[in-house]
Amino acid sequence: MYDINSAVSLWDRLAVTRKPIIMYGMGDGAQKILDVASEKGIKISGFMASDDFVRGHSFAGFEVKKLSDIEKEFGDCIILVAFGTHIDEVIQRIIAISDRHELYAPDVPVIGGGLFTKEYAEEHREELEKVYDMLCDEQSKKVFDGWLEYRITGRIQPLIANQTEKSEAYQLLSLGKEETYADLGAYNGDTIEEFLMQTGGSFNKIFAMEPDGRNYSKMKRRLYALSPYDFRTVNAGAWSCDTVCEFVSKGGRNSSLVPYEKGKPINPSRIKQIDMRSLDSFVKDERITYIKYDVEGSESEALQGSKTVIKRDKPKLTVSLYHRTEDMFALPLKVKELNAQYKLYLRQHPYIPAWDMNLYCI
Repeated sequence: MYDINSAVSLWDRLAVTRKPIIMYGMGDGAQKILDVASEKGIKISGFMASDDFVRGHSFAGFEVKKLSDIEKEFGDCIILVAFGTHIDEVIQRIIAISDRHELYAPDVPVIGGGLFTKEYAEEHREELEKVYDMLCDEQSKKVFDGWLEYRITGRIQPLIANQTEKSEAYQLLSLGKEETYADLGAYNGDTIEEFLMQTGGSFNKIFAMEPDGRNYSKMKRRLYALSPYDFRTVNAGAWSCDTVCEFVSKGGRNSSLVPYEKGKPINPSRIKQIDMRSLDSFVKDERITYIKYDVEGSESEALQGSKTVIKRDKPKLTVSLYHRTEDMFALPLKVKELNAQYKLYLRQHPYIPAWDMNLYCI
């Protein structure tokens, strides 16, 4: 496993640098990084965006500028990527900037609190080593090492070096023509359509759960166009039991349960009461052969709510690992707890930062 002791912590590096620190991007990610920088006494000197997005914007009291203008004003500087992208053109632009400037993509949790720092990694070394030893091929271990280095140092190079296309992961899953698929966090139906492409449109049944009302409506329209397929859908979130929870509806991929974080007020108009369902309750006695979990930080609870299906049917699993600070080790250990027979594979698909990091369980 990657040598944690040899790592140079990103936040330690930023705390001592004399270079101006420039944020690249605006939005939730930028605000999270700003909050961490403020807590650690790290000064931010400016904001930049890609040339196409610079139109007199401002963020956190800074005028958002083009890189060329930032270079004229500050010269050599440190760039912090504060947004996520899987678009190859944008990834290549980020890589090109990293060839000219010291560049990092700080790892901040999508959901929940805490940072994956060098100290945090040392505190959880035993769990990290346990997961590393569970991984079933060399590519998984390379991905794990690169991910661990990236999360501590913020460097994108070890992340990018081990990325593979999703088609390679589907080869691991070896999906057949008679799968019964449960899509937890089905969004607008895009991953169902992706599944159908892999199976040539053949399958037994599909169960889909999506809590956000607008996403659910989009999914239903998308699936209606694919009829007469056998779809079972429910406008609910995946959870450990059947209950009702408060939910932040954003009408996009980032809708999630209300994060009760100190000092983070949420607009009350965006909070709704929604149904939560366990997969065990939703599918009952149906035999499930493949489950995908991408439920915006509720993966641990959703796995717990699938325990009967997992033990009974031993379905293939795809589990998102990037939402919470602890997911890197907590979710693989959770899967093994539910069914020790699984073989675990780790794959990172093209994305900056380390989003679309998935655990594949066979």
